[in-house]
Amino acid sequence: MTPTAQKAARLVQELRRSGISDERVLAAMERVPRELFVPPAFADQAWENVALPIGHGQTISQPFVVALMTQALEVGERMKVLEIGTGCGYQAAILARLCRRVFTIERHRALLKEAEARFAQLRIHNITVRFGDGTKGWPEQAPFDRIIVTAAAKTLPDPLLEELAPGGILVAPVGEERRDQELLRVRRVETGFISESLGAVRFVPLVAGLPRKAAGR
Repeated sequence: MTPTAQKAARLVQELRRSGISDERVLAAMERVPRELFVPPAFADQAWENVALPIGHGQTISQPFVVALMTQALEVGERMKVLEIGTGCGYQAAILARLCRRVFTIERHRALLKEAEARFAQLRIHNITVRFGDGTKGWPEQAPFDRIIVTAAAKTLPDPLLEELAPGGILVAPVGEERRDQELLRVRRVETGFISESLGAVRFVPLVAGLPRKAAGR
């Protein structure tokens, strides 16, 4: 076993101990090379259970949080998934192993280009990316079986709830302040939406609109 494989196996054992039980999620976490999704300066920490900076004020989430959110989505292999906040592309790469197609939106053009290059390097072909405002969702591709939001909003944006298919699940952190955010799982049922809390989390804020430079192009 290579040193990287040993680190990956150790991380998966830690995730199991922390309550992650979905074997498909654990297998994806073990097989997606997290070291490719972090800046070179942090490569030695890639397989540790910590969040790391990726530039533009963004982070790659702690592996436990990625696994928790992915498990909460209950993703099936024939599903269409929308991700809001591509970041470095790590969460999308995990989802791509579990579903039919991932649609992912990012408001930082540089991050999106880097993520696209990683997908190409790993020969992941079932991810479609878009540069844009994630709070508006992706109406042309709706409805989605599953939606995941990787930044915290004060309240869930209505367009995302509208784009969730009947019976669908949305997982997102909600809360204005980092110290007061909770991870919600929202199910769309015949009568509306049912929400449950999965615990306290800390995410960067979900920002509407585009960065000033990008918006002016």
